[in-house]
Amino acid sequence: MAEFVHVPLQTVDDGDNVIFTDTVSHGPKCVFHRPDSGVVILRGITNCCYARYRVSFGGNLSIPVGGIVGPISVALAINGEALGGSEAVVTPVAVGDEQHVYISTFVTVPRGCCFTVAVENTSDQAIDVTNANLIVTREEG
Repeated sequence: MAEFVHVPLQTVDDGDNVIFTDTVSHGPKCVFHRPDSGVVILRGITNCCYARYRVSFGGNLSIPVGGIVGPISVALAINGEALGGSEAVVTPVAVGDEQHVYISTFVTVPRGCCFTVAVENTSDQAIDVTNANLIVTREEG
């Protein structure tokens, strides 16, 4: 299991990724993250046809000062594309009102390939994120 976090507040522009500054657990060598990056690389190092990972994200979302009150969202993205079934949408009642989100999905990486995973701001405005936590667990393969 690998765990990446960023506890302090960060403002993430629409379409950008949540940044993870600290590595709590490095996990297996098939999971790679460069510090201060929002991208984690999952490698298909396996004797089977694929390697399977569970990717989970939890964090607090809010609308920054100057933002417009309305729905905000994040999603897990694979190779730069947000996954439809992994989007978390919340509607804070006021600017600065934090809402906790949690999303999780399986990612299957074919043998010999690499996929990138990120947490993308899929809102139409910037959002504030605190206590961002990304966990990657090798499941099988």
